Amino acid sequence: LTQIEADVLWEYAKLNQHIKDLVIQTRSLSETPDEMMLKRLRILERKLAVVLTLFKASVWGVVNEQNFSGHPPDDTVVSVTYIDKIHHVSFIIISVFITL
Repeated sequence: LTQIEADVLWEYAKLNQHIKDLVIQTRSLSETPDEMMLKRLRILERKLAVVLTLFKASVWGVVNEQNFSGHPPDDTVVSVTYIDKIHHVSFIIISVFITL
């Protein structure tokens, strides 16, 4: 074998070993759940539930405020202040989510 052929074969052998290691790791991950990952996903799920609840409550509050402000309901036109309030509420909720 030439030196280049030997180097190519060596690289294939290393690649083969990496693939075998990868197969072993994926099998172990698929057979048993990663407990740390599950804990982190549960925490994330709780945070998202809190954010969704806050968002729904905030939007509901803005909608009720819009309805009680004396403006007649108009489904075709949404006021700029309404959209600004929704954006502001969304920003606050995202800020809360980041700090959780």
